[in-house]
Amino acid sequence: MNEHPLILIDAYSQIFRAYYAIRHLSNSKGEPTNAVFVFARLLLKLEEEYPGTAGAMLFDCGKVKFRLELAPDYKANRPPMPEELKLQMPVIRELAAAFGWPLLEEPEYEADDLIAAFASSADGPVLIVSSDKDLSQLVTPEVKMLVPAQKNGFELRDEEKVREKFAVSPDRIVDYLALLGDNSDNIPGVPGVGPKTAAAILNSCGAAEQWLEDPARIPDPKIRAKLEPHLALIRKNRKLIQLRETLPARFDPPAPHLRRSAPDWAKIRAICEAMELKSLLKELPEIRREEPEKEPDLFDFAAESAPPPAPEMEQGELF
Repeated sequence: MNEHPLILIDAYSQIFRAYYAIRHLSNSKGEPTNAVFVFARLLLKLEEEYPGTAGAMLFDCGKVKFRLELAPDYKANRPPMPEELKLQMPVIRELAAAFGWPLLEEPEYEADDLIAAFASSADGPVLIVSSDKDLSQLVTPEVKMLVPAQKNGFELRDEEKVREKFAVSPDRIVDYLALLGDNSDNIPGVPGVGPKTAAAILNSCGAAEQWLEDPARIPDPKIRAKLEPHLALIRKNRKLIQLRETLPARFDPPAPHLRRSAPDWAKIRAICEAMELKSLLKELPEIRREEPEKEPDLFDFAAESAPPPAPEMEQGELF
């Protein structure tokens, strides 16, 4: 088993979080720097607390065909990326690479799908950096989430924390969200079913696959009457929310694609200087500068040809 966990970063969830955490931050050239600043702080914190050699930053690569075939309006409610954030994306990617993170994306895979595929193929502990509730379905004794906290740091979300937050176990998260829906992805839920009702249904009636084919297995007639008109919706939602766990062929085997390299502190410093992130510069490690090579002295040959001086008498050592 690996000594250090595999770190998988849900890139866009953290980039958007960084952008909205601080607004209206720019440098003397008028370039927006808020997302770069907050994201750099995240990378510094990860390097400080989780300096291992395995990990990657996973990006979305457009909408996924099979989900659009299921629901043509999937994620249709999402606005375009803000222009100020779009301007910062090249610097954010350059900064992440300078910190040593592989940047991975794949057509027909959302970032969450890639995270699921890499996590399921791991042979040791995995930490997923995200606050996305969809990813709670992946939590096991070996796979946990690092949820960025309001104040600098992370909250560990394990199986117990998933149960505390959603009142269901991780293996019921897909069913829970299928009942509840997900506004951020434009997935409608069952009318009249909120978080408490969704958890109560699953805890009293069992996993959805147990009663979707046979609603008579739902003992409470009121709950049965609420769900029966919407069984097709629940089935579709489960397919939309369930993450893919099959690795894309080009990432199999995964190990070569998940090798973090040591941070290039000189490049990180140069990026921070260019973006005028002065407070971040104070947090970067000092870079030892090489002494310039000494110019040869025209008279060095005289010293080299002179005979060595006679040794001086040494005092005896006291100890």
